Amino acid sequence: MRLQRLALAMAGMGLLAASVVSAPATASTTDSKPWSDRTKQTNTTKAGTACLVSAAFPSAAGTVSEADAIAGRPAQGVQYDPFKFVGTRANATWYLASNAALTQFYYYGLLLQGGNLYRHTTYIYEDDRAPLATFKKVGSGWTSFKTIATSNLNTYNARHAFLYGLNSNGSLYRYSIVGAGIKSYGSFPGFKGFKAMTVISENAAYDTLLMTTTAGALWSVRIPTAASTKPILKRIRSGGWQNFESLVVENCGTRGGLLILGVDNNTQSGTLYAMSKANGAATALTGYGPIQGVVFNGVDTVREASYYDQLVGE
Repeated sequence: MRLQRLALAMAGMGLLAASVVSAPATASTTDSKPWSDRTKQTNTTKAGTACLVSAAFPSAAGTVSEADAIAGRPAQGVQYDPFKFVGTRANATWYLASNAALTQFYYYGLLLQGGNLYRHTTYIYEDDRAPLATFKKVGSGWTSFKTIATSNLNTYNARHAFLYGLNSNGSLYRYSIVGAGIKSYGSFPGFKGFKAMTVISENAAYDTLLMTTTAGALWSVRIPTAASTKPILKRIRSGGWQNFESLVVENCGTRGGLLILGVDNNTQSGTLYAMSKANGAATALTGYGPIQGVVFNGVDTVREASYYDQLVGE
């Protein structure tokens, strides 16, 4: 029952008002909570009165940690104990799902290990057991890919799931996720110098990525779902984003706004922002500053969300 409440809370985060919690500043700490504390949270305590981002950060050493980053001044974080995973170099969104009887809950997602693409299924429990991760190889030939991201649209009238891979050759590749496999769905040149990326919008007509460049610019990249169409790029900011290896987003409010977590691997720190619906240079951005209480020590940091939670950031 607690896991059902967790799933409902994660699915409902996008409906929260974009309110801000005021709290006294605290120093960053490595203290973490048992993972079982997460499954004890009710819909009220998980969602609360502020927007939040739930994130996972797998390490190269074969463990993964998770944290909730909560909007406020200062931004607050809750970190959970790490558990056994597998060494990775790039990861995509973790989706929370269950069996039909709602008796078994699990996360699933894609990851890169060396030149191979894997799918993980990570089972979670209501008792004090740590999550249990399992892995299945999807394909090989991924050595030249720097980072990956996935979209997952699952509404009553439209469905699609895509994998995006940023390649060191300067192209962005797209794959259709079909069952447990993937199928090539085209590529787009012109992405040399781009660094971090994440999906911010999913609908029947297009996906939108939020991407940074090594020079620090922040861009939205709308990619129509039709295979033959080209991306539409809009620059949101010209600088200031170069330090982030990862971007993690979550819906915030009822007007298409987002909460953005930017993670700097060099300092193992995260910074929180609120962003209006993406609209090029007219996009509003508000900084909440460094997140207190979380050490982001993974190879990258990815979103955790319900399988049914549609992003609407553009």
